[in-house]
Amino acid sequence: MLVDSHCHLEYKGLVEDQTDVLDRARTAGVGAFLNISTRQSEWGQVVATAAREPDVFASVGIHPHEADAHHDLGRAALLEATQHPRVIAIGETGLDYYYDKSDRDVQKSLFRMHIDVARETQLPLIIHTRDAEDDTHAILAEEMGKGSYPALIHCFTASADFAEKVLALGLTISLSGIVTFKNAKALQEVAKSVPEDRLLVETDSPFLAPVPHRGRVCEPAYVVDTAAFIAELRGTDVEQIKMRTTANFFNLFNKARL
Repeated sequence: MLVDSHCHLEYKGLVEDQTDVLDRARTAGVGAFLNISTRQSEWGQVVATAAREPDVFASVGIHPHEADAHHDLGRAALLEATQHPRVIAIGETGLDYYYDKSDRDVQKSLFRMHIDVARETQLPLIIHTRDAEDDTHAILAEEMGKGSYPALIHCFTASADFAEKVLALGLTISLSGIVTFKNAKALQEVAKSVPEDRLLVETDSPFLAPVPHRGRVCEPAYVVDTAAFIAELRGTDVEQIKMRTTANFFNLFNKARL
């Protein structure tokens, strides 16, 4: 069994054919999916899919691109949304200074609010960070000082130094199909060094299809290709990667039930 720890099943490219998309992934050996939300208007749809599909789970959160549109969301709304039995995670949230689609101070404020709810609920926090390593680490470290919370960096593309810092804070690192790209040599070195018990795999579908599917709409089934690449990169058996990342998923997202 393998888990796609981060996919967007409600996004264009997947939602139109969602039943077949899930069936293709199951046939490929994917046994669980974490369906990620990025804005409040998606929460109901993401949760409904998880309620309908017993191997699909849901997250609730606000992507940093959407921060300006949710500046007045309020902690209570996020906390209430986490109470649904199929919601096992908070996010994705974080900081994105590459596109800067939302005011940086608003991004930071919402990021801290998500962390606060993660601390209270102990639901894992799914973090998006791009061109914002210093601020992301500073906030994570400061907030960890107020009380621990489980968290992961999704679709990791940051530096080796950042990897060391977040691992030292107790976070998990999730690798997407980007690790298979020819120009991802630095990321591949990071992928070799992540401790086996802190490693997850994901597709971030419908984006970032791994080799040999580049140029296509990414599907959860393709997480199998990413896992195989990581196994070869790390010099281990692919079944070991499947077993270990699946165990890591259920250890981290311990609200998940199949």
